[in-house]
Amino acid sequence: MPPTGHPETKLIVVRGNSGSGKSSVARELRRRHGRGCALVEQDHLRRIVLLERDLPGGLAPDLIAQVVRFALDNHYHVILEGILVTDRYAPMLAGLWRAHRGGSWCFYLDVSFEETARRHASRPQAGQFTVEDMRGWYRTRDLLGFAGERVVGQDSALEQTVALMADVTGLPQDARDEDVQVRTA
Repeated sequence: MPPTGHPETKLIVVRGNSGSGKSSVARELRRRHGRGCALVEQDHLRRIVLLERDLPGGLAPDLIAQVVRFALDNHYHVILEGILVTDRYAPMLAGLWRAHRGGSWCFYLDVSFEETARRHASRPQAGQFTVEDMRGWYRTRDLLGFAGERVVGQDSALEQTVALMADVTGLPQDARDEDVQVRTA
């Protein structure tokens, strides 16, 4: 895989089970940075753009890699978030990790099934799938095994988790309101 990005670009991967808080964390981290930071959401590309189930042989991993590479090559930092299960996404993530010229970090939000089910009840997606669906998708500590991969426990609040990621990665968190464009669904 050819090199991607620039020495100053940052690639931050936020993984975890459905309901673990990864979307909230990634969106807040990006909001605090502002312009120049792309948020790449697995669910949006897979479920909305491709209307694809997350099955072996799907197109989502390749599309995600292309979008991440495009942003990095155009001097954007990238926050990639999603369940990104190891057995289907590890090769793509490892390729990006090796090819990226800048800094790369991976965070895994380790949240128990019981807690993800509790959180799901208050999410906008609560009507789109059931707790039983989530049980079928749940993977205990589905780590990639990358050097420096960090596990964040379920007791870490949103503010703590965002602050940890900003500190570890050095992603600036000084966005001005007029520089931030946040779209809400």
